[in-house]
Amino acid sequence: MNITTRQFQLLTDEAVIWDLMTDNYEPLSVNGAPAPSFEYYATSANFENRYMSSCRLWLDDGKPVGFVYYEDCTDNINFILRRGYESLADEMADYAVNHMHGKDKTLTFTDGQTALMRAAEKLGYSEVGTDTDNTFDFSKGSLDHPLPKGYHFIKPEDIEPEKLTKCLWRGFVSGEYPEDADFETMDDDEPLKELYLAVYGNTISPPPHSTYEHNIVIADENGEYACFSGMWWVEKNRLAYMEPLCTVPEHRRKGLAAAALSEHHRRMRSLGARYMTGGGNTFYKRIGYNTETVWHRWKKISTIQ
Repeated sequence: MNITTRQFQLLTDEAVIWDLMTDNYEPLSVNGAPAPSFEYYATSANFENRYMSSCRLWLDDGKPVGFVYYEDCTDNINFILRRGYESLADEMADYAVNHMHGKDKTLTFTDGQTALMRAAEKLGYSEVGTDTDNTFDFSKGSLDHPLPKGYHFIKPEDIEPEKLTKCLWRGFVSGEYPEDADFETMDDDEPLKELYLAVYGNTISPPPHSTYEHNIVIADENGEYACFSGMWWVEKNRLAYMEPLCTVPEHRRKGLAAAALSEHHRRMRSLGARYMTGGGNTFYKRIGYNTETVWHRWKKISTIQ
């Protein structure tokens, strides 16, 4: 091995990380998170990217073999480590603990990252809990929830940004949508524009590997958007990565989210998908998601209450 390291560079290293994460991917994310998870956060308008230079790459003769990074916040540290390079685990864990930005760090591991877990244990970290995401295995069944009467799908090329932003606002944010909002004149740091950009990337270009053509939007009979489900298709991994999913409050409990995921199932199966991600909510099991991915959360023993 000829191991070198360097700090992550926003924009220039996105393709490098995508290649590492897609190469490293194993079904059910047992060896680290799938590639879209990092890119989704890193290109979102509300992502705190000023500390991204603290993320570090490990390379073997220029080939990326390891990556330490944060996702939704600087305290949530994640790892990617190629099989065969477990000897780097101690160094990577030490870097995460002693050099990454963050005051109350949680190290997150998946089932197959045992070398990294052992390294964290040496540094005084211990497992404090787990999070479970539901995953749909296409070989074990199907999703076939019908679209409720009075609703229809919007073609991806016909999706209107303002109407989608309203749907996202009402689906994710508490409070009424400001009806007098002028989307075209908004600054990028205004909440509504941020929410749209968080799904559709910045105003210069979308996230490099986004596949907006596979997004699902459901509208009611008046043409108002009622449900949105985003989709990243990773052909190399045969992975349908769903992110995010929301339904406007007055349209909930009618089966729209189940219908959206069923439409994803139909479309992605035809492309050769083997797995489709979901979330931790019991809703996914109820509609037919049939397997689980476990995320292990570790913290410093002295900080455990």
